[in-house]
Amino acid sequence: MSRIRTRVRPDAEAPAAIDGAARRYENRLLLILFLAFGFVFFDRQALPFLAPYIAKDFHLSNTELGTLSGVLALTWALSGLVTGRLSDKLGRRKPILIAAVVLFSCFSAAGGLMTGFLGLLVARALMGVAEGAVLPLAQSLMVEASRESRRGLNMGLLQGSSAGLMGGILAPLAVVWIAELHGWRTALLVTIVPGLLIAAWIAKSVREVPPGGRARIAATDADATSETAVGPKPSVREVLGHRNIVLCMAAACCYLTWFVVIVTFTPTYLLTVKGFSSSTMSGVMTCLGLGWVLWGFLTPAVSDRIGRKPTMIAFSATAALCPLAVVYVTDPVALGLVVVLTYTGLGCFTLFMATIPAETVPRGALATALGLVMGVGELAGGFLAPVIAGRASDVWGLQTAMFISAGGAVAVVLLSLGLRETAPRVLRRRAERAAAAPGSGAVVAGAAE
Repeated sequence: MSRIRTRVRPDAEAPAAIDGAARRYENRLLLILFLAFGFVFFDRQALPFLAPYIAKDFHLSNTELGTLSGVLALTWALSGLVTGRLSDKLGRRKPILIAAVVLFSCFSAAGGLMTGFLGLLVARALMGVAEGAVLPLAQSLMVEASRESRRGLNMGLLQGSSAGLMGGILAPLAVVWIAELHGWRTALLVTIVPGLLIAAWIAKSVREVPPGGRARIAATDADATSETAVGPKPSVREVLGHRNIVLCMAAACCYLTWFVVIVTFTPTYLLTVKGFSSSTMSGVMTCLGLGWVLWGFLTPAVSDRIGRKPTMIAFSATAALCPLAVVYVTDPVALGLVVVLTYTGLGCFTLFMATIPAETVPRGALATALGLVMGVGELAGGFLAPVIAGRASDVWGLQTAMFISAGGAVAVVLLSLGLRETAPRVLRRRAERAAAAPGSGAVVAGAAE
């Protein structure tokens, strides 16, 4: 297969004065998509927090609980692969996004009507199909409406901070509170309300093309300002010809392993190995949520200034320390502080799942690339990694899961060394230095080569 050289360059034609309507739309779109993806994770995280109530009614084993989580990750991954490609072929994001939000809300609520394991399994599988479509479509819309200076920040708030705030902090508080007062079925049934409201807001306020036209993202995106998607769509094989895309897919597998393993096994490790009380364990897990929100937007914002590649390397190396801290830090207060400071990986998720792919491929392959990275990562890290880590923990002890998690982040550091830089500001500085160098020609396009 012939390799396609990844060509990226800075947004040299960024407008000096951006239209006020475009800025207002950018902020409004960010709020809408922040809530939309936030409730995706709110609904996804609701089951683990309601598991004690559901297991009591349905007499579920731990294997069945694990299957309920795994099947959602599996269908989520497959959906991301398919809907991203479908969106690029149709040249439309909005109608598919509306349908996805409506459906995941309905399937989440349907879980509250089920009377046994199989019914709940089907509801979770269908919910994964609908939810898997949301991220590639939302990030595609966001990147096309974002100013160059806010691209990383916007995408980080949409993906990292929204999931951390809604799924990591609000979900355990809200669903457990409702379950205690009205039962777990009611807690699932009411999840349909915010989803339908957000779908209506998307239908009313989101545009297929933002005011002033789509932002230019990659050098190959020569038709960025056209109002409609025209020309041949790159094939999946052509998308996989970009080195950055292949590296981001590999990073997604390793980083999903880091994330899913740590959130799955840390509560049990703290309770059974460290002997923490339930309230102390809950406090440490809340610190994970705080770190998720904090680094979810700070990491991409830093990458806008210093570059995607060095940010991935530095913050992934820091993230490797988080699961090790769970093993070696004994004081719960110190552990909570260290967890907040080292839970930096969630900010990197935005970079390898959305920002770097978006800045690498042409517009016609944008949702395809995002769907590939997310889908492959969910299959390996979301579906297979917890099964492997659980089996290894049964054989060698629960600390093995933490070492596997740390190993995932270390692997991302090594993969990041091979990335080609895509941050517009960094590429512009390089081009200016190259142009100023004695005897050099002005080289802009392909600076990352």
